Amino acid sequence: MRIHPIYFLRVTGLLDGASLLVLLGIAMPLKYVWGLDKAVTIVGSIHGGIFCLYALAILYAFIRVKWSLLWPAAAVAAAFVPFANFVLDWQLKKNQDRLEIKPFNHALLVYSIVFFSFFDLFSQLPVMSTFAVSVGASSFIVGFVIGLYSMANTLGNIISGIITDKSGPFKILLAGLFLSSIALLLYRLVDEPAMLIVVRIFHGLVAGLIVPAAFTFSANTTKKDQQGKKVAFTGSFVGLAAIIGPAFSGIMASRTSVPFVFTSVAILGLILTVLAAIFFRTFQIPKREKPGESAELAGSIFNSGVRKAYAGAFFLMFSQGAIAYLLPLHVQALGYDSRLSGTLMSTFGIIAVLIFALPTNRIFDRVAPTRTMAIGIGLMGLSQLLISQSSTMLTLYLVLGLYGVGFAFLFPSTNTLLIQSTPVELRGKAYGYFYAVFSLGVVAGSSILGWLPFSINQGFLCTGIVLLAFSAFVVLGKQKQRVLDA
Repeated sequence: MRIHPIYFLRVTGLLDGASLLVLLGIAMPLKYVWGLDKAVTIVGSIHGGIFCLYALAILYAFIRVKWSLLWPAAAVAAAFVPFANFVLDWQLKKNQDRLEIKPFNHALLVYSIVFFSFFDLFSQLPVMSTFAVSVGASSFIVGFVIGLYSMANTLGNIISGIITDKSGPFKILLAGLFLSSIALLLYRLVDEPAMLIVVRIFHGLVAGLIVPAAFTFSANTTKKDQQGKKVAFTGSFVGLAAIIGPAFSGIMASRTSVPFVFTSVAILGLILTVLAAIFFRTFQIPKREKPGESAELAGSIFNSGVRKAYAGAFFLMFSQGAIAYLLPLHVQALGYDSRLSGTLMSTFGIIAVLIFALPTNRIFDRVAPTRTMAIGIGLMGLSQLLISQSSTMLTLYLVLGLYGVGFAFLFPSTNTLLIQSTPVELRGKAYGYFYAVFSLGVVAGSSILGWLPFSINQGFLCTGIVLLAFSAFVVLGKQKQRVLDA
């Protein structure tokens, strides 16, 4: 028998109301009258934990129940007023049978998991170097532990893809969420470089399990004529993580500590683990295509469409690595404050998120993915060339906006092309390799340009030429295929 979401809200609400009365009526007098400080510490901690459960119950009811917004607003307000929870429970009990339960939107949970995975990644960027130094790491070890995460992540992506095809995305997704949360909590135990290296390997490996399984789940539960739009909308959560993650960790680390930042992210991961365990446990892998329905795709996941998708993913992240490496140096060389680099990167992220989330995302279902891929990689290549020639703040913002448009076109195109080029039974493995290529692209973009004897402007020019060459290759390959088909 299914338990009504209001039941959970009522139980946690009564516990919250009772613990508030104990805190105010017993613990606080014990502290301020009799000097027993531990009374408030103990009862306050218990009340805080119950309040967290109560907040989650409000959120769960908000998602699942068809009701007025006044109900969740009243539930939040009741937590801060003595005896209000009991009055609310009386009203909820009277109305529980009238409040209809909405079907759960699995896509919303998938979006949240994708956000968590990339939020975990981007929240590390501003603080990992300083954290490594704080535990005694040398400059070599600092660079090593940062790159080590990406390498371990690559292996995790591949493992995730293989297991997803064998047993479905649910188990590996659940394992990735739980183990990533545990890995984030382990940073509290790090007090020397050797321990940091071990935690980074474990963190990168288990975090790599999440994204291929999440995108496979999303692809396998989406109608064919909506795949491009769905991927674009999913990309908006990646963009939001890229915007919010660094800002969150930078601000929180300056006010608290790096382990506290990672603990906060871990709590989000554990909440999503519980929600995934509840709502994904009944997920069934779609039936495989009947023999002959996907003959072109079933032979190998490395067909021409998949190879183009992998190449697109690699050059997308190669370009990102180049931007991350060269843009701060270029801004500094022009005499601007280093904060400008962050706002420029936020600009391209905001532009991309808008294209992902607004009705513009329909283009990815109406235009062939190879065409939007060529447009996206071409715009990114052009923007790299223009950055090298930009010397004013206005032109830098305009060029990074153009880069954001290119990014927004390329990311959904590569994903859509991958989905269209792989059958359901091989999609997990295909996504595993896809995101492994993603990780390698970032490393290649920054490291190759760092090794080559290029100036900053030459680095941008080289990257732009490479991206434009790949765009031309995609266009020419499409024209050649048309000739062969004719």
